[in-house]
Amino acid sequence: MGEAIGQVLPMAVGVALSPLPIIAVILMLVTRQARVNGPMFVIGWLLGLAVIGVIVIGILGGVGGNAGGPSTPVLWLELVLGVLLLLVAARQFKGRPHDGQTAPTPPWMGAIDTFTPVKALGAAALLSGLNPKNLLLGVAAATSIAGTNLPTGQQAVAYLVFELIATIGVATPVVIYFALGDRAPAILQRMKGWMGQNNAVIMAVLCLIIGVKLIGPALAGLTT
Repeated sequence: MGEAIGQVLPMAVGVALSPLPIIAVILMLVTRQARVNGPMFVIGWLLGLAVIGVIVIGILGGVGGNAGGPSTPVLWLELVLGVLLLLVAARQFKGRPHDGQTAPTPPWMGAIDTFTPVKALGAAALLSGLNPKNLLLGVAAATSIAGTNLPTGQQAVAYLVFELIATIGVATPVVIYFALGDRAPAILQRMKGWMGQNNAVIMAVLCLIIGVKLIGPALAGLTT
């Protein structure tokens, strides 16, 4: 199981370092319902990732691996996911703000102060489960785990570890909010500014690295 966890660590870090969701949860923490909406956002994030794992591991579990390594369907899926991540990396890098430009924020963020706890949970589930980059990384992680020879229970544990690491990014502002009290707003504001301005570059680098990591072993497996 340790090997499976090691394989998905880069994907987990890629999901954890998701600037827009981190900015979203920071904005929630300056609203009247911060004490409820912040934790609900974290719960929704976990739920969105859990759905990906249940679906992918459930489908690929029966064809995931053999004594020689991942099966051919798993290798092809990893290859496709790697190529898609390279395309995402290129798109993110092309759209990065240049010197003197301010990174735009999605229009829906302007309505965060009106979010109910249910909306906070739903928004987080969508951002973790349907955001293109996070969806690709979640599917890639679940595919890598399904490609092992582990029993189903151990695959579930490995994916849970992936989920927990992937949630560190959105959970950190919530922990700061509850732990630091009056000192939290200044820290969160600096975090929000840095993440917003560097969103595109962060995503481009992460997707490039993980895409190459998926493509290399997949090609090696398919050509042997």
